[in-house]
Amino acid sequence: MRFFPLILLTFIFSCKNTNHPPMKDTKNKQFDWQGHRGARGLLPENTIPAFLKALEYPVTTLELDVAISKDRKVIVTHEPWFNHHISSHPDGTPVTEEEEMNFLIYNMTYEEIKKFDVGSRGNPKFPTQQPLKTFKPSLVDMVKAVDDYCEKHHRAKPNFDIEVKSQPDYYGKKTPPPAEYVQLVLQAVAQTGIQNRCNLQAFDLNILEEIHRQAPSITVAYLIENTDSPDENLEKISFKPQIYSPYFLLLNKVVIDGLHAKNIKVIPWTVNEKEQMKYMIEIGVDGIITDFPNRI
Repeated sequence: MRFFPLILLTFIFSCKNTNHPPMKDTKNKQFDWQGHRGARGLLPENTIPAFLKALEYPVTTLELDVAISKDRKVIVTHEPWFNHHISSHPDGTPVTEEEEMNFLIYNMTYEEIKKFDVGSRGNPKFPTQQPLKTFKPSLVDMVKAVDDYCEKHHRAKPNFDIEVKSQPDYYGKKTPPPAEYVQLVLQAVAQTGIQNRCNLQAFDLNILEEIHRQAPSITVAYLIENTDSPDENLEKISFKPQIYSPYFLLLNKVVIDGLHAKNIKVIPWTVNEKEQMKYMIEIGVDGIITDFPNRI
């Protein structure tokens, strides 16, 4: 997910971390707790250790982002490059801000990608995150690790909320064009057998349209970070998505009720404090995406 500026918004929640007991079950038994990038607040984002860590808590879905490698593997990563805040070269030296764009996922093979460490330096935005030497996995390898863990620990297998990371100025440079990009993601989904355990999501309207064109039966989440109304945003695409997924401060009960009247679920990002979670549940969201599944 992206950071949303708060200039025009009033923060009505307490952001103070409190020692509340674990979140109680919601009235809706189908409530969807999602681990954002696995468990970004606890372990390095979008890595196998973070996804397995999330499974220690009552998450029902693992949220992740993907990009495409030079050898056309679907890679789990938030940016289609090596972010200088968290990445290290194979020799252990930090990737710098000046050079990070020299290491585009789209220009590297999976074997090259796996040599970079994206966990040992921690994350400056999440001081409680445990540093751990690890790498960006392929979607196929990540799903296998998750399903193997669930079988070993007799845990229900989670769903996957897969963000196809793209924007128009990336096409052909940092990502494939939308048609090829979506095709590759759908092929990986089919290869792992998670067609009935996943949805695809995007901010990019061209990607959303391509998902619906190639796989009209797959569940789609429409990611939102602008301040346009739901009706205005829904007019921008040619189909009705099953899920509307905005930055959580954009929501209130009237907005949620309006979307529910259209038979659209509402799953906001990224809700990290218990008081925020409780308020979102009170006003009727269908799920919550959080960096801290241990706070559920």
